[in-house]
Amino acid sequence: MPEMYLDPELAAGLAAAPVRPFDASEVRYEDLPAFRKERAALVVPEASDERITITERHIPVQLRIYRPVGPPGTLPCLYWIHGGGMIMGNVEADDARLVEYALAVGCVVVSVDYRLAPEHPYPAGVEDCYAGLVWTADHSDELGIGAIAVGGASAGGGLAAAAALLARDRGGPNLVFQLLCYPMLDDRNETPSSFMEVPSWGRRENVFAWTALLGPSPNEVPPYAAPARATDLSGLPPAFIDVGQVDIFRDECLDYARRLAQAGVPTEFHLYPGAYHGWDSLVPDAALSRRAVRERIRALRERVAPCPSSPYGPGVGPWAGWPT
Repeated sequence: MPEMYLDPELAAGLAAAPVRPFDASEVRYEDLPAFRKERAALVVPEASDERITITERHIPVQLRIYRPVGPPGTLPCLYWIHGGGMIMGNVEADDARLVEYALAVGCVVVSVDYRLAPEHPYPAGVEDCYAGLVWTADHSDELGIGAIAVGGASAGGGLAAAAALLARDRGGPNLVFQLLCYPMLDDRNETPSSFMEVPSWGRRENVFAWTALLGPSPNEVPPYAAPARATDLSGLPPAFIDVGQVDIFRDECLDYARRLAQAGVPTEFHLYPGAYHGWDSLVPDAALSRRAVRERIRALRERVAPCPSSPYGPGVGPWAGWPT
C-alpha cells in the first residue's frame, strides 16, 4: 500500500501532543478502568454547565448541558455523544469543543455520558444514548429547546448515526440533522483503508474496541451496533460527515455518505487530506483542525437555525462576528 501524505502541521502536533494515542498492544481489557482514570485526570473542565441524571429508567443516565449566556428564549439543540472507541472517553473531554459549538451556533448542547464496553457490551451504550435523546425531546419546554440535531465524533459519531436509525425506527424523537465527525460505523474491518498504517487509532485498536463491544465472534450484528450494516438508510435526517484521508474509517465513511445520498438523504461529505483520526482533538489549533470546525459550525448554522422565538438571529447573539 502506498505511503500516505501526512499534513506537516498535524504530524508535528501529534509528536508534541500531551496525550499519546491509544495503543491496543499496551492495554488489556482489564486495564481499561485504570487507563480511563489516567486519561480523565488530564481533562480540566472549563465549561459552565448543568448536570442532570435521568432516573426514570432502571439504569440512570447522566447528561451535561451547555447553554450560551443570553436572554431567555427557545434555542435549537445539539445532542452530542462523545468518542473513545466505545471503551473509553467521557463528557468532560469534549468541554472546549461543545462550548465552542454552543456559542458559535447559538444552541443548547446536551452531552450524554453512556456506559462503556467491555463491562457493558452492546446494546448498553447505544440504549443509554437513545434514552438521553428521548428524555431531551420530552423535556424540550423545560430545557428551552426546539429543533434537535444529533452529533458525535469517532465512536460518538457512530452512536449518533445509530441514534438516528433508532429514532426513525421507533417513531421518534424527530431529528433535523446528524453531524457525524469521522464516525466509527463498521465492525467488519474489510475496507482498504482499514488496513492502512496510520499514526492514530489503527486496525489493532479498532478490532480491540469492536471485540469489547460485540464479543469475539458475534453471530449477527444489528445496524444499531454498527450503522454501516443498515440496509435501509431512507427517511434519515440530513447528514454531514467528515473524515481524514489518513484514517482507517475513511472508506466506511465514504461508503456511508454515498449510500445516504442514494437513499435520498441530503448529505454533505468532507475528506481532509493528510489528516489522521481525531486530528482536530489532538492538534486543535492546526489550520486543518480549525477548517474542520468552521465547516461543522457552518453546517449546524444552516441546518439548525435559531428557533422563531429565539432572542438571537443573524448577526446577533453569542456567535455574532464568530470567525468563519
